[in-house]
Amino acid sequence: MANKSTIIPLLINGEDITHSSTLEVISPATGEACWSAVSATSEDAVQAVETAQAAFPAWSKTKPSTRSAILLKAADILETNVAKYAGYMMTEMGADIGSAQFFVLPLAIAMCRDIAGRIASVCGSVPVVAKEGQSAMVWKEPYGVCLGIVAWNAPYVFGIRSAATAIATGNTTVIKSSEMTPRCYYALAQVFKEAGLPDGVFNVISCRPQDAPLVVNTMIAHPAVKKVNFTGSAATGRIIARTCGENLKPILMELGGKNSAIVFEDADLDKAAGECVAGAFLNAGQICMGTDRIVAHSSIASALIEKIKSQLAAFAKQADTLPNVVSVASKTRLATLVSEALANGAQLVAGSPTPSSTPQASFIPTILANVKDNSKIYHEEAFGPLVSISTFETEDEAIAFTNATPYGLHAAVFTKDLRRGLAVAKRLEVGAVHINSMTVHDEPALPMGGVKGSGWGRFNADEGMKEFLVSKAVTWDD
Repeated sequence: MANKSTIIPLLINGEDITHSSTLEVISPATGEACWSAVSATSEDAVQAVETAQAAFPAWSKTKPSTRSAILLKAADILETNVAKYAGYMMTEMGADIGSAQFFVLPLAIAMCRDIAGRIASVCGSVPVVAKEGQSAMVWKEPYGVCLGIVAWNAPYVFGIRSAATAIATGNTTVIKSSEMTPRCYYALAQVFKEAGLPDGVFNVISCRPQDAPLVVNTMIAHPAVKKVNFTGSAATGRIIARTCGENLKPILMELGGKNSAIVFEDADLDKAAGECVAGAFLNAGQICMGTDRIVAHSSIASALIEKIKSQLAAFAKQADTLPNVVSVASKTRLATLVSEALANGAQLVAGSPTPSSTPQASFIPTILANVKDNSKIYHEEAFGPLVSISTFETEDEAIAFTNATPYGLHAAVFTKDLRRGLAVAKRLEVGAVHINSMTVHDEPALPMGGVKGSGWGRFNADEGMKEFLVSKAVTWDD
C-alpha cells in the first residue's frame, strides 16, 4: 500500500490543499517513508477555522434526521471499505491487522452509529422558576467551531469521537491530525464528504512537529474557535490546557494513564492472565487504557506469572511478526526503560535483556517483576508492549499502590466476589474500573475519560454529546 510519491493533502472547505512544505511519514515496519503529507502553515490553520466558521450558520440549522443520515452513511462507507482503511493504519503506525481491522475500525464504526442514534434525543428542559407569572426554558445549542487535536494510536476512533460528535450536535470542526497518521484522518474526512457532509463542516490539517506549536496556538487563539478537545499525552495536554486557559477556551481532555490490574487471591487466574496479557499487549501496548501494572496478591503471584507467560506464548504464536511500536524513537525509549529497570534490580519475566536488538521499530513483548521505585517505568506510562508485575498483602495496600500515581484513567479488578470488586472500585481514583475484564474497555454506551492527570470531561454516550453543547437559559413573563 505504501507509495513514496503519494502526498496527503490538507482538506479545507471540501478541497484538497497542497503546497511545497511537506513531511515524510515513516512506516515503523520498514523504517522507510510510505508517503508524504502537506505540512500546514499558520495561514492554512486560519483558513481552516474561518471556513468552518462560514459553514456553521447553515449546518447548525440542519435537522437531526439530516445529520443522522450522514453519520450512518459514513459508518456504512467505513464498514464496506474496512480493509482499505485498516491498511492505512497498519502502514502509518505499524499496527497489526487484528488491532486495526478488528478492533479500532469496528469500534469507530459502532461509535459513529451510536452518535447518529443520539442526535434526535438532544433537547433542553422546561424548569419551573420561582417567580409567579414567569416561565423558562433551557436550550442546548452548538458552540460553533470545535477544534480537535488528536493522537495517532487509534486514529479512526479519535476522529469519530472528536469530529462526528461535533458534527452531530450542530458544530463545525477542524481536526489537527497527528503527523504520524495523517492519511487515516484525511481518509476519514473524505468518508464524510462522500456521505454528503457539506463542504467546510469537517476540515483536516496536519503539520510538521516543529510547526505544531504555532499552528495549534493560532487556532486556539482564533475568536471563531469556541471549544477544544485534545487526546494525547499529559505533557502536551498541560501545554494545550495552558493556552486554552490564556484564551478562555473550554477544553475536553483525555490523556494518558498508569493503569493497574489488581488480582485478588480468589480470582480466576486463567481469566485474569488472559485479560492482563490482552490489556498489556493489544495494539502493541499503545493504548491509553492499556495495562501498565499487574498487582497480584502474594499468595497467587507465582501461579499467575506462570499462566501469564503461557498466555503470552500463545499470543506470540498467533502473530506472524513481532509487534511494531510507532517509531524507532519510541522503541529506543522503551528499551531504555527496560535497561534501567533491570540495572536497578528488576527481574525479567519475559522478553529480552537487549530489546533494542530487533529490526526497525519492532519490540519484544516484555514483562518485568519487582520494579524498584527509583526506575522511571515505576512512575511513567509505558505506552508500549511492556508491563510490570508486583505483589501485595492486603486490600488497602493494593488500592494505595494503584492510586499512587498522578494518572487516573482505568483500572481492572479480578475477584470472584462481586461485592468486594464493587467496594474496591469505589475507592480507586480512576475514570473507569472493569471487574474481571481488562483495563482496555471503550464502547459507545460508556463515558470515556479520566481524573487527576488523565484529563477531564468525557467522550462517548450522553455525557460526550453534552460536551459539545452549551446551555442557554431563556425566561419570559406569561
